[in-house]
Amino acid sequence: MDDRITQIKGIGDEKAASLSSIGINKITDLIEYFPFRYEDYELKDLADVKHEERATLEGKVHSEPVVRFFGKKKSRLSVRLLVGKFLITAVFFNRAFLKKQFTLGQIVTVTGKWDQHKMTLSANEITFSSHNPDGTIEPIYPVGGDVTVKAMKRYIQLALKQFGDHIEENLPVQMLERYKLMPRKSAVMMMHSPDSHEGLKQARRRFVYEELLQFQLKMQIFRKRERESTQGAAQRYEKEKLDEFIQSLPFPLTGAQNRVVGEILTDMESTYRMNRLLQGDVGSGKTVVAAIGLYASYLAGHQGALMVPTEILAEQHNESFQDLLGDRLNVELLTGSVKGKKRREILERLALGEVDLLIGTHALIQDEVVFNNLGLVITDEQHRFGVGQRRVLREKGLSPDVLYMTATPIPRTLAISVFGDMDVSTIDEMPAGRKPIETYWAKPSMLTRVIDFVKKELDQGMQGYVICPLIEESEKLDVQNAIDVHFQMQTALPDYQVGLMHGRLSSDEKEAVMDEFSRNDVQLLVSTTVVEVGVNVPNATIMVIYDAERFGLAQLHQLRGRVGRGSEQSYCVLLADPKSEVGKERMQIMTESNDGFVLSQRDLELRGPGDFFGRKQSGLPEFKVADLVHDYRVLEVARNDAAALVDSSAFWEDETYSSLRNYLTNQGVLSGEKLD
Repeated sequence: MDDRITQIKGIGDEKAASLSSIGINKITDLIEYFPFRYEDYELKDLADVKHEERATLEGKVHSEPVVRFFGKKKSRLSVRLLVGKFLITAVFFNRAFLKKQFTLGQIVTVTGKWDQHKMTLSANEITFSSHNPDGTIEPIYPVGGDVTVKAMKRYIQLALKQFGDHIEENLPVQMLERYKLMPRKSAVMMMHSPDSHEGLKQARRRFVYEELLQFQLKMQIFRKRERESTQGAAQRYEKEKLDEFIQSLPFPLTGAQNRVVGEILTDMESTYRMNRLLQGDVGSGKTVVAAIGLYASYLAGHQGALMVPTEILAEQHNESFQDLLGDRLNVELLTGSVKGKKRREILERLALGEVDLLIGTHALIQDEVVFNNLGLVITDEQHRFGVGQRRVLREKGLSPDVLYMTATPIPRTLAISVFGDMDVSTIDEMPAGRKPIETYWAKPSMLTRVIDFVKKELDQGMQGYVICPLIEESEKLDVQNAIDVHFQMQTALPDYQVGLMHGRLSSDEKEAVMDEFSRNDVQLLVSTTVVEVGVNVPNATIMVIYDAERFGLAQLHQLRGRVGRGSEQSYCVLLADPKSEVGKERMQIMTESNDGFVLSQRDLELRGPGDFFGRKQSGLPEFKVADLVHDYRVLEVARNDAAALVDSSAFWEDETYSSLRNYLTNQGVLSGEKLD
């Protein structure tokens, strides 16, 4: 099967070169070159066909065909057909030559789009006999260069005829039996020449599981190798003191927080280094979970570090942790703004072990920062840091435990795939007493009413945000920009201070604007999306988002999370006039759900996995048959199976699993080479 395709009778060097241009070099490449879709020519009962559905119908010619001409070259042929007990019209455009081929009473098979209201089929294919000679389900292959779909079908059939008997099973018998999976050879044949919808479904099901299991085996081996090669220090902390701290918190932990804390503490007590992603919606209480972990590490005699992407966020975290832990341990803040004597002092005390928790921006990973005994590193909004930056911080300690936190809810499917080398903890429950943010979708023509609504909130002593997609006028995009909107708001709300923040401001200027907003010197902040991460102003209760259709659901949800942080009812108004159905659906979903995980799953379904993280950094694997969005249940099963296999001695020794081990060796996973 690994021989070159020129071994197939009927494929010479020239055809082999054409196939090579689309990645087909070996016999196995050709045999496993599966269709990306199928044309369905299965005859339908007209009563079952939905409006605007593509259908194949068999009928008897009931009238002479009529042809009308438009202009020089355009024509419309219509013919009445009796399909079952229904009399319908089949219409063919620009195929007047067919007229001579119809005879009354003749049986024909037509395929096209069905219009239920007009009882008309816009046909693009016809067969003048009672049976479709090509079978009922036709495979359509992705092709390129000078390879046609027709030629591809022929090459694949030649390969199957000559080498089909060499297709070997690569899944153990017990797995085939447990999941009632089709044998590999039958599944390959069925993918290329399906005889029924059910057969095709079962063949696809088999390959989805095979692909996802192989992928997860790679991930689990990688994870196991990572864990075993980086011995961590088991952190032994005083449980009574930690429990006493948890009891002293001003509010009880939610069930989800308790579960996640348990997962983190179990990791910290083990001899392996923790490598865990903590994800939870905005306001779900990740900060408290982080504080418990850091205090446990302190009780075990270690220092802690918390790294965040911006100075504003570092300062806010510093305030939170001073409140939570300040009377129990020494907490210090290190950012680019901390200079001179103060900076030298902090660094000296850190090296001596007198600073227990250091909070800061990437200033924490400068060479001059030396910890005495670093035990736990937490990075917030971890997708903002490059892998390199995360590694530098990790290497500042003797294999400290690492916890990554994110408020971007990542659908479980993608968390399993992209962060496969990490354990994932999820806080999927909101603390009691938080009022859900009421979200409304308004057309731009309603702007005056929206501004009145904002004024009403400001009149009650509240604050608000107005978010715009761009900084300044762009000829290409007719988007309201921050500078114009700022002027508009100042004019409409003369009694209030309106601030402006965008990406062109320097860090110091941004800090100054945010400080004014935090102190309520500015009541309304007009901003581009730079406000997205982590800013906490409990007095802000209203947000208006211009051109909301330009944002994905995940980003809209992140932005909306800036309000609703206090005890007052909060509101978010989406100003949007989306033209596409997907755009309208996004706005609708936003008004219906406050759950980031529900939204991220819907976003994934609407945008596809590649767009979720942005193509460049998605790190998503390519599959021939599996689809991460639709096959997420199989992914979960495959992950559990792979984890169990990798941890069992049988997988590494028994003959039953030799073909899976061979696959991993060929992929360079078991030979000690780096994983792709």
